Amino acid sequence: MPPTLEQRLQLCQRPPDQRVVMYQQWRDLLFLHWEWDPAAIQRTLPPGLTVDTFDGRAYVAIVPFFMCGIRPRFLPAVPGISWFMETNVRTYVYDERGVAGVWFYSLDANQWLAVQLARRFFKLPYFYSQMASPGMGWLGLTPQRPTTYTTQRRGTTAASRFRYRLGKETRPAEPGTLEFFLAERYILFADLGRGQIGTGQVYHTPYPLCASSLDEWDAHLLELAGLGNPHRPPDHVLGSPGVDVDVYPLKVLR
Repeated sequence: MPPTLEQRLQLCQRPPDQRVVMYQQWRDLLFLHWEWDPAAIQRTLPPGLTVDTFDGRAYVAIVPFFMCGIRPRFLPAVPGISWFMETNVRTYVYDERGVAGVWFYSLDANQWLAVQLARRFFKLPYFYSQMASPGMGWLGLTPQRPTTYTTQRRGTTAASRFRYRLGKETRPAEPGTLEFFLAERYILFADLGRGQIGTGQVYHTPYPLCASSLDEWDAHLLELAGLGNPHRPPDHVLGSPGVDVDVYPLKVLR
């Protein structure tokens, strides 16, 4: 059965019985969402996961943002390693228990070590990419606003370019709204191979969300994910200045 609102709200709480393994800061996020055919998404999912919908509508997203101060629990952040750019392509799903979460088609990052570690320990489809944004240097400088963000996956010939400006006024998503459905996700699912699905959890305070102006965008990353090109602008655009995140270990769901 699809998750109830009460089940979704429970996932926003800090898990009481898990130990943090990593700390992260997600900054200047841009959420670009397209409505998508639920049946088409379902065909891309492994057994045990079901496409999650809002009023019967499914969504796929491109989310560019900045990873800052990334560090394991017992180590400090390191310049040149702990600051990098990341863009994910994702959709929304729930499992056989009715737990709602995120299914990633791809995650592009310009930090080679982060890509290797995430592939090994979290079993996520990370790709090493050439990425750039004014002000985002290897020492961990903050991105400039308006944000210009480019990414090109290694081995491909086309680059994606996003240019956006985050609004100044922020607000949390109201439970039960589309914004809450799209943004407030605390569970990820990963394909562990041999028919196994892994699940991981993060915790952060609710996103401070804001309206965002979008001057440049493209859907090339959706094509690389095998989803195709929607041939239209995003149906929903949202931004956030960011959150501080606690990351918990990956578990085997089945």
